Amino acid sequence: MPYPGGLEAALTRYEPVIGIEVHAQLRTASKMFCGCAVAGDDAAPNTRTCPVCLGLPGALPVINRRAVELVLATGMALGATVPPATRWDRKNYVYPDLPKGYQISQYDLPLASDGLLTFDTSAGERTVRIRRAHLEEDTARLVHATLPDGRNASLVDFDRSGMPLMEIVTEPDVRSAEEARRYAEELQRVLRYVGASDAEMERGQMRVEANVSLRPRGSVALGTRVEVKNMNSFRSVERAIAFEIERQAAALDAGEALRQQTRGWDEARGVTYVMRDKEDSEDYRYFPEPDLPPLRTDPAWLAGIRARIPELPASRRARYVGTLGLSPHDAGILTSTRETSDFFEAAVAAAEGSAATPKAIANWVAGELARLANAAAGTPRGRIDRTGIGPAELAALVALVEDGRVSGTNAKEALAVAFETGEAPAAVVEARGLGRIADDDALGVEVDAVLAANPAAVADYRAGRPQAAGFLVGQVMRRTQGRADAVVVREVLLARLDATVAEEDR
Repeated sequence: MPYPGGLEAALTRYEPVIGIEVHAQLRTASKMFCGCAVAGDDAAPNTRTCPVCLGLPGALPVINRRAVELVLATGMALGATVPPATRWDRKNYVYPDLPKGYQISQYDLPLASDGLLTFDTSAGERTVRIRRAHLEEDTARLVHATLPDGRNASLVDFDRSGMPLMEIVTEPDVRSAEEARRYAEELQRVLRYVGASDAEMERGQMRVEANVSLRPRGSVALGTRVEVKNMNSFRSVERAIAFEIERQAAALDAGEALRQQTRGWDEARGVTYVMRDKEDSEDYRYFPEPDLPPLRTDPAWLAGIRARIPELPASRRARYVGTLGLSPHDAGILTSTRETSDFFEAAVAAAEGSAATPKAIANWVAGELARLANAAAGTPRGRIDRTGIGPAELAALVALVEDGRVSGTNAKEALAVAFETGEAPAAVVEARGLGRIADDDALGVEVDAVLAANPAAVADYRAGRPQAAGFLVGQVMRRTQGRADAVVVREVLLARLDATVAEEDR
């Protein structure tokens, strides 16, 4: 139910206390505890299974080393503590998508704990504490369908069963729907930078759940928490939490007792709905997994993982602003993906010593090149680092523009041609004659032709109307299809006009 006066009115009376849980599907070739290949979107149902991920009696799990490394790398990127030993636990519950009746997970000894994530919001920088990052196996997938005879049925696809899944849990530090969204966006960037996950929400590779409670402003005691699930985009995260804040505020104002629930998000209706009463940890009857020994972390192994972690987006943003002189907005766009950031840095390195400044390169990477890549979304060239235009080639084109040897309009044309043909943009400029004309003699021919074709404008200039010169410059630019150097054109044109005026005066 909407709150009278809306979200802002609710926030004047109540303080939201929000914790975020994110499940990220890890980027591995095989499942968590067996050798089955990770199922892609094109896999037929129930074709990537074996006795282990089907939970058949007698099947024993084997730990996926790569999955462990990806969780450790994520924990390190978040500044978390890695214990010398960690343990596997059984999380017991009954559901059709859980073939064993339990899930192998981690509870009191996760792979990483006590981390931090800092991100920007409209109210400034915020830091959220990370309680834990642990590893577990995914469940199967339920598909609700209508059978040919008209009956409704729930079908089970076990291809997802046993997929490696990382769960990242925050402390209840988030205080608004916007903060929840910005946290999730920044975490997605971190996951992609370290290579832990593709983290595409629309494909279920990153699932965000929020535990939302309210307390009166000035109160310390926590309210009753409600878990919100089924948020399939960052926009949904913000909308769902905002709705839940209003719903809980209205209920509290009416004197209703809130129940600890799990609620789903209905994107079409813009409301949350009851799914079930929320379980507590004791309901899962955690106990140590008897089929897996504790996992001990070797210091040399951890050092190798840490050495492979790249510079993270927050650090790059700060460097782009502080060292390269970019605006926070530009820095945010350029670090939105690691591929874009790496491309930009390579272009800046290639442009060293030329007229192409980091700011100019940033404008082209985030502008025209990004536009071409976005137009090719869904194809092999739909990413900045796969357009066929290399960082050094873009830097060379930007240098031509900054040197005044090609206009911005013609440079865009050259870039578009290069995108389609695979040629270097500078080569396109040369081959198609797109370079700027700055030679006095060549421009003199064009100016003479324009003066001869526009006697009325020439007469206006002679009559003391200097704005006529601007019109004539424009005609030269039009005649040369924008290739003429406007500064040189004006100099040549005024010299011609002033010479004719002086001749008439004699």
